[in-house]
Amino acid sequence: MSARSTDHTTITIERHFKAPLSRVFNAWAIPEHKQQWFACHGEWKQLDFQLDFRSGGSESNRTAATDGVVHAYEARYIDVIQNERFIYAFDMMLDEVRISVSLATVSFAPEPGGTKMTFVEQVVFLDGYSDSGSRLMGTEIGFDNLRLYVEGDNGRPN
Repeated sequence: MSARSTDHTTITIERHFKAPLSRVFNAWAIPEHKQQWFACHGEWKQLDFQLDFRSGGSESNRTAATDGVVHAYEARYIDVIQNERFIYAFDMMLDEVRISVSLATVSFAPEPGGTKMTFVEQVVFLDGYSDSGSRLMGTEIGFDNLRLYVEGDNGRPN
C-alpha cells in the first residue's frame, strides 16, 4: 500500500484581455466556446466533454495523452455570478488515480480596453504525486489559448 499524503499550494494568475468582459466570461460558460481554448495540449485526443455552467452544475473533460494516459477533470460549480465570478471544486485524475483536488475562484472586472481576470486555485496534491510545476504551466498555457480565443481568433488556438 502506498503512503497517503497531502501537499497544499495556491496558484494565483492575473490576466488582462483586450476583449469585453462578457466575451471573456462566456468563453468559460458556453460549452462550444470553452472547447475552443480549454485544452493545454493540442496533440491530445478529446474523449469526452460536458459542461453545465451554473450554480449546482458540473463539468467533465477526459483526454488521452499521446502516451495513452487518460487525464480526467471533474468539476462542480458552487457559485456562478454572471460576468462577475464563479467558484468551483474539481478533481484531476490520471487513468483511475486521483492526483489532486482543488477549489478555484475566477473573478472578472472591466478595465479600460478590456477585462481583468483573476484566477486563484487552492490545490491539494495527493499521495506523493509530484506536480513539479506542471499544473501552473498547463493553466498558463490554457490562459494563453483563452487570450487567443477572446481577442479575436475564433479558431482553435492550439
